Order: sequence, then C-alpha cells, then structure tokens
Amino acid sequence: MHPLMPHPIISEFDIIFAGGGTTACVVAGRLAAWDPSLSILILEGGQHTLNQAAHVQPYRYTSHQAPTSTTMTFNVGNPSPRLNGRAPIVPCAHCIGGGSSVNAMFYTRAPASDFDDWGTEGWESKNLIPLMKKLETYEVQPDRPTHGYSGPIKVSSGGYKLGASEEFIHVGTTYHKRQQVEDTDDLETCNTYSPWAKYIDGTTGRRSDAAHHYVYNQAHNANLKIWVGKRVKRVIFQDKRAVGVEFTSDLVSCPDAGQSSSIVRASKLVVISAGAFGSPAILERSGIGAEAILERCNIEQLVDLPGVGENYRDHNGVFVPYFAADEAITMDPLWLGKESVVQENLAQWKIDGKSLIAQNGSDAKIKWRPDDDELKAMGSAFQPRWKEFFQDRPDKAVAIFALCAGTAGLRLRILPPRNYMVACCFTLYPVSVGSVHIKLDENGQEGIDFNTGYLDDPTDIVPLNFGYKKMREILRRMPSYRGEVPAGHPHFPTGSAAVCGETTGPVDLNAPDLIYTAEDDEAIDRYHRGRMQTTWHSLGTCAMKPRADQGVIDSRLNVYGVTNLKVADMSIAPKNVGTNTYSTALLIGEKAAMIIADDLGIECRPCSELSWKSPRSRL
Repeated sequence: MHPLMPHPIISEFDIIFAGGGTTACVVAGRLAAWDPSLSILILEGGQHTLNQAAHVQPYRYTSHQAPTSTTMTFNVGNPSPRLNGRAPIVPCAHCIGGGSSVNAMFYTRAPASDFDDWGTEGWESKNLIPLMKKLETYEVQPDRPTHGYSGPIKVSSGGYKLGASEEFIHVGTTYHKRQQVEDTDDLETCNTYSPWAKYIDGTTGRRSDAAHHYVYNQAHNANLKIWVGKRVKRVIFQDKRAVGVEFTSDLVSCPDAGQSSSIVRASKLVVISAGAFGSPAILERSGIGAEAILERCNIEQLVDLPGVGENYRDHNGVFVPYFAADEAITMDPLWLGKESVVQENLAQWKIDGKSLIAQNGSDAKIKWRPDDDELKAMGSAFQPRWKEFFQDRPDKAVAIFALCAGTAGLRLRILPPRNYMVACCFTLYPVSVGSVHIKLDENGQEGIDFNTGYLDDPTDIVPLNFGYKKMREILRRMPSYRGEVPAGHPHFPTGSAAVCGETTGPVDLNAPDLIYTAEDDEAIDRYHRGRMQTTWHSLGTCAMKPRADQGVIDSRLNVYGVTNLKVADMSIAPKNVGTNTYSTALLIGEKAAMIIADDLGIECRPCSELSWKSPRSRL
C-alpha cells in the first residue's frame, strides 16, 4: 500500500502551511511574491477575514472575545491552587490572519536585548532590526532610526485622541514622577510615559493585519491557495521526511461538514504554523514528542522530542474597572452597541478613516520599572528576581501600565450602561512556566492537558499587587475619575481605609496615598489569584533551543529528528518577550521567509506589492 494511503491524495503543492495565522501569512506572502511560480497552500481551521467589518473595523476587536465567538478557540487550563482553584481560559485566534485579525492592535516592540538573550545564531538583534524596519510603515513620527517607513504593516495613533489618556499621562508625569517621551518602542527606552501607537492604518482607519497585507493582496497569484475550515490533524512522513499533511473539516467553523480525512502532498516543505497550542498538538499527533504523552494517546512515536508542548509562557494581566465622568469620551457606547453613536462614528470613518471606529480605547502606557522607593514597597520577595534579572538590564520593563477608556466591551453585560475606565497591568517576564499537551478523554476524544503555570512562582504576583496600588493612585487623581466599581476590586475588610466606592470627582494631585494593612494586602493577593488572566500572548511550546535543552527546532526552524518540516510562529520563542506579541509574530514571519527562501534557492528581492494599500471598503 502507498505510504500516504488509505486516505485519498487530493492535490500536491510545493509548500504547505499547517495554520493560517499571522506568521504563516507573512511567510507565505513573502515567498509568493519572491517566486510566483511556487505553489503554496495555507490550511486554516477558521474562516476568511477579507474585508469583514468585525476584522477591519478596529473598535470591533472586543466581539471576538464573546463566548459564542468562532474566531477564537477557548483553551481551558487545568484548575490551579495558585489561582484559587480556578481553571483559567486562554483564547487564541481561529481565522485567517490569526491574532493579527482579532487582537487589540497595541503596538509595542520588545527590547533588542530580548532577542540577544535567546542565544540563537542568526536571531541576534543586529540581524533582526532590519526586518523589524522592513515590515512596518511607522506613521507616528518621521526619521526614527529603528523604525521602518515603507513596509506593509501600518502603525499610527488611530483615528481619535482620547482625553482620558492625556489625563493618565499628566498624572503619571507629575504624581508618579516619570518623564514623557513620544517613542518607547525604539527597542531600548522604557520607564517613561508615552502615547500608545496602534496597528491601524492612519489613512484608512482599518486594522493593519497580516492577512490583508501579505496574502489577500496577492489574489492575482493563482499558485497561492488558502483553504479555510480545514483542521490539520498530522504531518505525513515517508521514513522521517515530511511529505504532506492529513486534515479534516473544522467542527467549529464548519459544524455541518463531514469528518472524513484527506491528504495533501508537499513536494518541498511542510511548515507548522498553528500557534502555541496548535503547533505542539500537530507534532504530537504526528508521533513527535515525549514517549509518555504519545503512549497515553495511543500514538506510535516517530521522534523522541520531550520538549514538545513544554516551556509554555504568557504574560500575566489584570484589568480593573473604574467609573468615569458622564462627559468623558469612552468606547462604552460603541461597545454597548448604541446605534446612534455607532452610526455617527461609522459615517465619519467611511469618509476619512477617523472617529472612534479607528480606536481600541488605549492611547497611553508606561513600560514600568520600579524606582528605589517602589522596589522597597514591593517587599523582600521580589528582590532576588529584581537583582538577578532586571537590575542590570535597564531596557527591560517589569510591567506595562495603561488606561483603557471603556470596559473593553465584555463587562457591559453585567454593569449598568454608563462610562467606565479600566486600569490595565500586565507583567512582561513572569518566572512561571506551563505546558500544553494532547490527551484522550474516557470516550477516546482528543482534549487538552493544559497547565498555565500562572503565579506558580511566588515572585510573579508581587508586581501585580504593587501595580494595583500604583494604578489606583494614578486613576483617582485623574479629572475623569468618579470612583471604583466595587465588584471589580478586592474585597477589603469592613472598615478598612482602603475601601473606595463611587465618588463625585478625583482627589487632589498631592493627596496622600491610601494606607494598606496586612489584611488589605491579603485581600489584594486573593483578588489577583481570583482575577489574574491571560494577556493572549501564549508562546514557547516548540522552543528554538538545543535539543538537549528540551528544544524542538534548530535555528533554521527545522524540527529535530525529521527533514522537510519546520515550525514558524510564536511557539518557537524560547524565552518571553517584553511586548504585545503581534510584533514578534510578524518578525518571526519575516525571518522564516528568508530562511526558507535561502533553503530553496529563492532570491529575496524587494516586494513592492506588499506595500499595497487597503481599498476603501464600504463596510
């Protein structure tokens, strides 16, 4: 029998991408532009995003977090005692463009030293900075040496300036005593307040995503194919050479489709690009992974690679709601679906790309490092971590503090319709590490064995606890402040001086800070263990490290132990990065495209077609 049987072989391509997320779009788009004769197939479990309002209108990003959303996969972690027994849920994208099509569009970039810390040949920052510049058109400021000005991805200030964010910066530079600069994404600057740029086209007001700017703009190329609603089950091998993939219809995006399997061949290369959850799962279903994991799933082992599914990392996020003044401009009316407000803003957006349609709610941030007083206030538990990792690395922030003018939509279902602000804090380099593997339930159906690792290390909660207090002081000094939403804050003991409810206005800029007792601190700790959540920045589960160090791929993205198989997505990052990870996913895509082109002898010539401008769609 033919080694690819018993399933029918329906077609053959030069390169097959198992997954159609951000990185896959970048790699496929670059390769297709460099060599239009190359036959490329993208297999994606989710659906298309081309010119769909939910994906191109920036303010709609909150809709993808709805429990009924089919554009996200909601990965349920194992209950953790560190999270008060909760089973955390970590969504990941499920559509063409991946995270770039559904994320909140925050533009940040990791310090250059993060990539040097990976210790991987060819991936040092000096080799990556040209690619960071190549991929972007930075519309915020001209002539910045580490930014790019002719790339496919647009970066702007968005279509409307929110006054609450200006208040946040003012209080931060006065009460918090930090400076303000315009660019904290120059790959080294941090610990200053700054405006927060966005992956939004400053001219059209549309989301700037990988799908539209790398693959959808190449519809003229008949050799670049995208098949949606297709879930890649496993890689097919002849001996240990990847020669194709087996796939079925995706039950979420194609609930009425049958479950018969098909096989498509790859003559040159298979690239797994299914993200921190999907990529290790495909490898394990293909017989690549730890023996114990595969044995319990009745899968014959092809390659012993115990690092598959290990090294799971994320950032730790907390989002705390506050009341905002009635006269404040927030995103809440749009996220609540108030028709008159939506239509007014939509009409303006269609004319010139401006208005709140081209907003995500956050215009200001600080990549925060504690000063000496703050470090002392954080207590002794964090000191070893500070000295070991942060103290001599001044470009690495401990956390990002930011303000969102609105509740990010979801809380409006349980809160009265009015104006809100949300204090956002997410830590960038948690120590804790988790894992994600496939498993079979009692009925033989595949599930997920997912340990997030959140807050397992005792130092990880310390900056969250301190960040809550610091952000509380900043917000209560903002002119738009009208108190705290009690249900969204710690449950302080009765009579505690730390209790703050609704109020008529802010405290004086020079008012004394709130005083916390030991019992108050315990309440904050319990609160974070009960509320801390993902920041949607999952990575690391197919780490680019030496095989002996639980690595899964080498510096050329090759999976250890087999040939003609690579992994390219956020799962390859061996360590955390101090950034919203869209920027890193794009960067990995640009680097992967060059590696694959080099392997195939393709010239990486300039691709002006990837500077395509979005059409003015009447969405």
